[in-house]
Amino acid sequence: MTFGEADSLGTPINLANALFCKLVTERTNGMITVNHIAGESLGNDIQVIEQMMEGSVQFYGDVAGWYANWVKDLAILNWGFTFDDNDHVQRFFDSSSFEALSNELIENAGIKILGIAPTQPRILFSRKPVRKLNDLKGLKMRVPDIRTYMLLWQTFETNPNRVAWGEVYLGMKTGLIEAAEGPIGAAYGAKFHESGPNVTLTNHLVSTYQVSMNNELFESLSPEYQKILLEAGQEAANLARKVAEEGTIETIDKMVDEGATLIELSPAAREEFVKKSTSAVETMENDGEWRKGLWQEVRDLAE
Repeated sequence: MTFGEADSLGTPINLANALFCKLVTERTNGMITVNHIAGESLGNDIQVIEQMMEGSVQFYGDVAGWYANWVKDLAILNWGFTFDDNDHVQRFFDSSSFEALSNELIENAGIKILGIAPTQPRILFSRKPVRKLNDLKGLKMRVPDIRTYMLLWQTFETNPNRVAWGEVYLGMKTGLIEAAEGPIGAAYGAKFHESGPNVTLTNHLVSTYQVSMNNELFESLSPEYQKILLEAGQEAANLARKVAEEGTIETIDKMVDEGATLIELSPAAREEFVKKSTSAVETMENDGEWRKGLWQEVRDLAE
């Protein structure tokens, strides 16, 4: 069986995916052998997910926010300054609301989530320093092929462009794009800090990790194998969170050691971002980007 991913080697996501493949192969005594194909060898995230839906790829592990393309309410994971920290995201993942969304993913896309966890903040990389909201105005900003990302960065008055993850480094290097954002570990692995050396700790989103598989295949397996897959999936997710949390500060330090300029938002500057993001929530809900009231439900899970 084939496991597809689109992340760089050594990132929390890549390490978690490798663990999942190892555990499944070992615990089924080789009856299920998983071939882990790292990087973008099989295509970008959307392409790998579509291959999993078709059955040519059986497993996939990356950020959960991609699934907003099939379950609209998962877009809440991609809206800035909605979640405070990893524990806040975990409470959402443990909620009945998220359980319903996971079931909707099975119904809409035939995808079964085996394990999921929060990982680390997403931060900003840019060719010129960004210290306040107004510094973003008009910047050519890379966003993934997820509608809510486009809307968020339009709200911040950038000029967002959909660019594949693997093309971001060169895009910033050449000036095709002027800024990009991403999880700290994954962005370091892709060397964003080299072509976008101004690193602003916006912490606008809390990134996530999920491992999933083709649901038709999952349902065809014995209860014993299903149990092994679910346990391996959650162990992989737990590893992604552990590696991400433990490596966040160290990874930021590495970026600085390698020539990046670190920028921390002042409390006033951060509040500008929060207000701008929050002010657009009503419009997002009225436009049907996610169901009305979901944002407040998520905020109520904060401590």
